[in-house]
Amino acid sequence: MDLAVRIGELPDSRLTATRLGATRRVVCASPAYLSAHGVPDAPARLGEHACISFEPISAAEAWRFSVDGIEVNVPVRSRLVVNTAEAAIDAAVAGAGVTRVLCYQMDAAERAGRLQRVLREFEPAPLPISLVHMGQ
Repeated sequence: MDLAVRIGELPDSRLTATRLGATRRVVCASPAYLSAHGVPDAPARLGEHACISFEPISAAEAWRFSVDGIEVNVPVRSRLVVNTAEAAIDAAVAGAGVTRVLCYQMDAAERAGRLQRVLREFEPAPLPISLVHMGQ
């Protein structure tokens, strides 16, 4: 049997899906970066920060947030655009700026004190995690 794990809303298809859980898109930076540049208190303040965009999660020019229950695109200034979570996390840990990744991707760095989450109250709705297969 072929199986796949999918993160995000699933398109209609003939695949059978079993929801396993959910994950969040989170914004984080190193404590040193935040100490030097300040902690953004609203998504609109990201324009004042160097951002590290992880393209599968957020576009290089705007990140999506929930503001007063409404999903909005917030312009960002990406100093670096990467295509792997590891590169985004490594750059953020090194103090290159603020990044957005999935919460499980930065969990170890957060627990080690190398990254700090910001803008928690503006996180968009969680993304579903599903196991998909062709069915019987």
